[in-house]
Amino acid sequence: MEMGPTIHDVARLANTSKSTVSRYLNGQQVKKATQEALEKAIKELNFHRNANARRLVMDKTYTIGIVIDDISNTFYSGIIKGIEEVAGKNGYNCIFLSWTSNYDNEISFLNLMYEGQVDGVIMVSFRKRSREDLQRIKEAEYPIALIGDHGEMDGIFSVDVDNAAGIAEVVSYLHRIGHREIAYISGPDTVSASKYRFKGYRQTLDSLQLEYNPDWVVESDWSNQGGYAAIERILEQPDITAVVASSDETAIGAMRRIQESGRNVPKDMSIVGFDDVTVASWVYPSLTTVRQPFRDIGMMAAEGLFRKIAGEEVELRSHLLKPRLIIRDSCGKLF
Repeated sequence: MEMGPTIHDVARLANTSKSTVSRYLNGQQVKKATQEALEKAIKELNFHRNANARRLVMDKTYTIGIVIDDISNTFYSGIIKGIEEVAGKNGYNCIFLSWTSNYDNEISFLNLMYEGQVDGVIMVSFRKRSREDLQRIKEAEYPIALIGDHGEMDGIFSVDVDNAAGIAEVVSYLHRIGHREIAYISGPDTVSASKYRFKGYRQTLDSLQLEYNPDWVVESDWSNQGGYAAIERILEQPDITAVVASSDETAIGAMRRIQESGRNVPKDMSIVGFDDVTVASWVYPSLTTVRQPFRDIGMMAAEGLFRKIAGEEVELRSHLLKPRLIIRDSCGKLF
């Protein structure tokens, strides 16, 4: 069986040493002229490095595992892009695994590291994680990064959006444009963000010296149908002028029901969402919302993971990234 070109062939054609070729292939800096010669030689020879040999020499798989609770969830696409961007710069491949379709639970994927299949794992889930699972992650001796819930446990590297700050910003915005009676549609208890988004609502009402009325808070499942149903109770309250929905899907469902009731958005009632999904800018009126920095979340998690893989110090805490208020047409001024 005829063998393909080797690094010896690349070195000879590029007029350099085998060790220089090896350094370049492993991501180390070489002189610009040498780099150009190597790239030309690699292309001319159609050289592909032997991944198995590289793993044996470096004692690494050059692969990280990305464990996602539901890989079909479109919210994760931006996060995935951020992870892949950082992984590519580090010369790594990613394998993506949806634990809802493969394993009983997220924690099962730690076996990928125990078995030497990957060099590190990023676990992506906005569901609440159990205390037991978080403790196992904390005690694991392998590189792990979390995206989403960290259970407020110290000693774990995790990245998330600052959910409380996002809701605080929209409540403050509604207050600035004249609203004082502001209702809230909360999210499901199974999702960690629900707790922090409601916390942002309560704390901001207090800081602005606005009334908190428990009758103005309705739970939903973050679906269009959930928002459509949740707004019914709020519409029964005559004083409410604005609604903070804790997700865009909820806001869009609620907005439809408001319009069906004969009220105008935003003339009769203002509404805001959270997430900035694609359709938020296409509904009528376009939805004021909070944009999550999904790509940045993925990049920060991956950068932290690769520092761990390299044996560098990483601050083991929750890193919260600020979301951004996106003002569109679903809110009206009262003055």
